[in-house]
Amino acid sequence: MDLNFNKNEDHNKLLVSDLRSRFAKVKLGGGQKRIDKLHEEGKMTARERIDYLLDNNSKNIEIGAFVGDGMYEEHGGCPSGGVVVKMGYIQGKQCIVVANDATVKAGAWFPITGKKNLRAQEIAIENRLPIIYLVDSAGVYLPLQDEIFPDKEHFGRIFRNNAIMSSMGITQIAAVMGSCVAGGAYLPIMSDEALIVDKTGSIFLAGSYLVKAAIGESIDNETLGGATTHCEISGVTDFKAKDDKDALDRIKSVVGKIGDYEKAGFNRVKAEKPTLEPKDIYGILPKSRSDQYDMMEIIKRLVDNSEFDEYKAGYGQTIITGYARIDGWAVGIVANQRKIVKTTGAKTKPSEMQFGGVIYSDSADKATRFIANCNQKKIPLVFLQDVTGFMVGSKSEHGGIIKDGAKMVNAVSNSVVPKFTVVVGNSYGAGNYAMCGKAYDPRLIFAWPSAELAVMGGAQAAKVLLQIEAASLKKSGEELTPEKEAELFNKIKARYDNQISPYYAAARLWTDAIIDPLETRTWISMGIEAANHAPIEKPFNLGVIQV
Repeated sequence: MDLNFNKNEDHNKLLVSDLRSRFAKVKLGGGQKRIDKLHEEGKMTARERIDYLLDNNSKNIEIGAFVGDGMYEEHGGCPSGGVVVKMGYIQGKQCIVVANDATVKAGAWFPITGKKNLRAQEIAIENRLPIIYLVDSAGVYLPLQDEIFPDKEHFGRIFRNNAIMSSMGITQIAAVMGSCVAGGAYLPIMSDEALIVDKTGSIFLAGSYLVKAAIGESIDNETLGGATTHCEISGVTDFKAKDDKDALDRIKSVVGKIGDYEKAGFNRVKAEKPTLEPKDIYGILPKSRSDQYDMMEIIKRLVDNSEFDEYKAGYGQTIITGYARIDGWAVGIVANQRKIVKTTGAKTKPSEMQFGGVIYSDSADKATRFIANCNQKKIPLVFLQDVTGFMVGSKSEHGGIIKDGAKMVNAVSNSVVPKFTVVVGNSYGAGNYAMCGKAYDPRLIFAWPSAELAVMGGAQAAKVLLQIEAASLKKSGEELTPEKEAELFNKIKARYDNQISPYYAAARLWTDAIIDPLETRTWISMGIEAANHAPIEKPFNLGVIQV
């Protein structure tokens, strides 16, 4: 191993260590004092409930752990968006579990909470997965009600999705394990089955104080909407549980009796580990996002037996395409090659150099054809992003880069096989789109700690913004001294660098997670297994494209 490898390894291991440290803090939710208070009330935390519900020693992945990170600080913060979402196994059946975190503002819904809940439902709908709601929420966070209440992608969309999933035959089970008030009361009752925990669970459109104020009736919350009321008088809920564990045991029993599903039929054989050491990824991936490296070396440490059948190896070399297996599943991989390559394509001169991480016309053309092939063969697609964008300049424009790029975006948009996106490094500009960014409906999209997502890199953006600022100051008669220019550049770059951080993206759910690179195979495997629940219902059709 060379010195550069060791430096890269140290840097990337520090990033993973920071990831684990941040995650440990996030897992505390609203803090240890509030966790202790829940325990004193005889209740489990959201994470404890999910851990108890999922099968012992089974794999699971958490969606949106860093949602809300650095947001709503003036309101006390909102760790994990006040709700925990995991994909895992209950009685051997793959499910989505959504649990309100009552340690965060009593489980109140912030705007990002609604977005995260909708993402969980989207995953359940796309993959026809059973979804379990563990309800313990004070309802909408009123100081921000205008950002969560009335719009299409706000709170009400949750109940619309409940109805849609029911019509699709997707199992929904809700356990009311704490407060369930106002509009939120509809969620468990729009599920297929609803459980309620005695003495701690309650469901009502308006609590006792509001009832007193509205109609003058004096009544306590337990009589108004407790377990006995809804299991024996109103008939709103189906089962009464004596405590949290009793409710979760009942869910396990119900899920264990769900019948088998119709499969999409994606190809899988016995899984094999990579023959090359996956931990080498830490040393291969450069510390600097502008440095070159061979993406093929990353691929060989992610795929079974380190075997990769490359498609059009000598053509369009700044994108790597080919077939492989991940945990036994057949996949088609589309990856940005990050090393400088020599090419002899029809649109280039002999031995012309092409920059790594840039999409050229020939690489876009190759990727389009490969995506079409995978759709024809019913092979899921995996995108490995480390892209700075499409090639610019007169030669590229005259060569039709916009047309070739549009063909690739068209293929990604119309692809009917499930897509999975891994943001390895750069994810800039239109390159993010062509490589299946969030806007292009990947079943799962997740980032490594080395990822950066933005229109362009921090230094480039700062230079552009500095030029605009300098022009503005010049118009007003002010002179931009070298000292002032340096100060302004650093200020702009610092702000922009914060925005390209993978944590900034994860906080806003532009990605589903930030993960240790060594967890990539698990995420892709569980994602394809989930997608296998949903047969493909329409043919692949590119529509109208300019050839």
